[in-house]
Amino acid sequence: MSDGSVEEFQAGAREWLAANKAHAPRDYGAICPPHLVSAGVAWQRRVNEAGYAGIHWPTEFGGRGLTVQHNAAWQYECALAAVPAVLNMVGLVLAGGALLKFGTPEQQATHLRQTLKANHVWCQLFSEPGAGSDLGGLTTKAERDGDRFIVNGQKVWCSGGRYSNWGILMARTNPDVPKHEGISFFAFPMNLPGVEIRPLKQMTGEAEFDEVFFSDVQLPAENLLGPLHGGWNVGMAVLTSERGHGSASVVGLERRLTAMSDIGAGRTLGAVERQQLAALIARGSSYKSMAQRQGPIASTAASLLKLGLSEMMFEAAMLRGDLAGLGGILDGPDASGMLAAPAGRIAGGTSQVQRNIIGERLLGLPREPRPAT
Repeated sequence: MSDGSVEEFQAGAREWLAANKAHAPRDYGAICPPHLVSAGVAWQRRVNEAGYAGIHWPTEFGGRGLTVQHNAAWQYECALAAVPAVLNMVGLVLAGGALLKFGTPEQQATHLRQTLKANHVWCQLFSEPGAGSDLGGLTTKAERDGDRFIVNGQKVWCSGGRYSNWGILMARTNPDVPKHEGISFFAFPMNLPGVEIRPLKQMTGEAEFDEVFFSDVQLPAENLLGPLHGGWNVGMAVLTSERGHGSASVVGLERRLTAMSDIGAGRTLGAVERQQLAALIARGSSYKSMAQRQGPIASTAASLLKLGLSEMMFEAAMLRGDLAGLGGILDGPDASGMLAAPAGRIAGGTSQVQRNIIGERLLGLPREPRPAT
């Protein structure tokens, strides 16, 4: 299979997807839902065998050695075909990115090819009950004890915890320094004794996420990823990659705009409702234009899109509920949409955090006051 230019690569990807998308699960986004894991793993392996996994990873780790532009082209074609580009973002973007940039040769040899083959499936062990938006305030401890760390604490909002065999863990290794300076980053085996995973039931009635508890877990020191106490920089380096690939996001946004345009189908809208719907569609169109300007490398400008889309989709869900009437908001898809809508303001970085990023990094406003620690 010849790589050639991005255009030639993209044409080949489009042809391959047309022939193989019948084997794919639906496009579930960044995180594979528990009930689609088997289909997602099978799809990841098919994609890998065809050479479309780890496209911009070095060839010595099982990748194609191409560019992020080639990878963005693959994601775009997958979005058009309505199939997942990877099994899950945590493994192929966050864990893979951390291993490529900070991993030892031994860690890279252990994990990278196995991640592409979906033999190593990853979850993210970052957020905590008292440190979600303020990740630097995490309290899960990893205390050095010879050739191991003893881990105690709790993580929450863990996507895929119950089906992952590996996790990327941020834990406090030095409590006596400023909070961002005492955190380390680990590749964490999920089958270690002392690890308990509990599904976290949401108000929608579903349990898409998990809580993870650590009780005197003995983690080998060789699983430290990056420098000791330098985990904050490792985590921020990989999280910056989470919101890239603007061309693929445009496809999803176009589908959202189409769905919003259909809100009024079969209904007689009043003047106020027509105005609300028109305003949502206009805003969505402006976000589409912004996304089209976003290249394959994520930037802080992605916070504008994240904030805008989260708020837009929340308002769209509320409008659907209003139009459904009393009966519609008691049960059914409109009621479920309203219950799920607030999560969009939290997932992937809260709206409050995005406003801080926009104000401080894009507008140059004074930094938010930090309480004394």
